[in-house]
Amino acid sequence: MSSSYRHIVRIIDADLKGEDKVAYALSNIRGIGINMAYAITRSCGVDPEGRVGLLQDSDLKRLEEAFTTISTKFPRYMLNRRKDPFTGKDEHLLGSDLVVGIKSDVDLMKKTKSWKGVRHSLGLKVRGQCTRTTGRFGTAVGVARKSIVQAQKAQSAATEQK
Repeated sequence: MSSSYRHIVRIIDADLKGEDKVAYALSNIRGIGINMAYAITRSCGVDPEGRVGLLQDSDLKRLEEAFTTISTKFPRYMLNRRKDPFTGKDEHLLGSDLVVGIKSDVDLMKKTKSWKGVRHSLGLKVRGQCTRTTGRFGTAVGVARKSIVQAQKAQSAATEQK
């Protein structure tokens, strides 16, 4: 058993700071939110208010085992991938698996040409936000008045004549 302090603890391809509280450090892992982090630490018997750097090897081992059994241990509503479109199972994805899963979902929407897929492929907002003022491309904002445009043309014509 290691009783010394560790500045960095590596769990599931994520480096966690030793000075952070366990629950908040676990929420830095992609796919684990703060509520899921508290649920995992309580189910493992690890103090969520303790510091990550002071965890013993046995505590870290219990946490890693809990990450592999999230899908079976916790209720369905806490999982981040319910009814996977490819397998039909309830899963909880972590780390790079979550990134790949989201990318495959977006690619499927693009392939089926659903409304969200078309919006994704055009690079526009997907979830029904207003796009009149936000989500613009380029730097032009506002409307140039006709009189201002004519004045600029006249000024440029005068400078060309000189």
